[in-house]
Amino acid sequence: MREVAELFQNRVLGTALLAWILAQVLKVLIASAVTRTIAVSRVFGSGGMPSSHAAFVMSLSLSIGFETGFDSAVFALSAVFAMVVMYDAAGVRRAAGKQAKLLNSIVMHWIGEGKPPDYEQLKELLGHTPVEVFAGAVLGAMIAAWRL
Repeated sequence: MREVAELFQNRVLGTALLAWILAQVLKVLIASAVTRTIAVSRVFGSGGMPSSHAAFVMSLSLSIGFETGFDSAVFALSAVFAMVVMYDAAGVRRAAGKQAKLLNSIVMHWIGEGKPPDYEQLKELLGHTPVEVFAGAVLGAMIAAWRL
């Protein structure tokens, strides 16, 4: 039971979760403004502005740096982890989304307007643009600095 209480008192984890939640809320608000509809589905979807992945790992890494020192091994580990996640969000996952879009259009072209019985359209919005990742990273940094 003590472990659960300690988990909720973990300032680093709380900061990272706050950054993630704020990024998801902003994502809904921005998508709603752009589409002029209420885009609640953006809460659970990947991709979009700002990147909640980037906000999460940036706030996590900077919070660790503030807590343990920017010369600590755990900060170095978290910084490398953050760079990998942000690179993946803007690189590999974005490329996978582009491939899904192309595959969906090829299948639709081959079969016309109908869908084959066993075809499930691939998810196209998987990754982020570099701007979305940068915006998420800035949001995460601001939340970590604010939570000092």
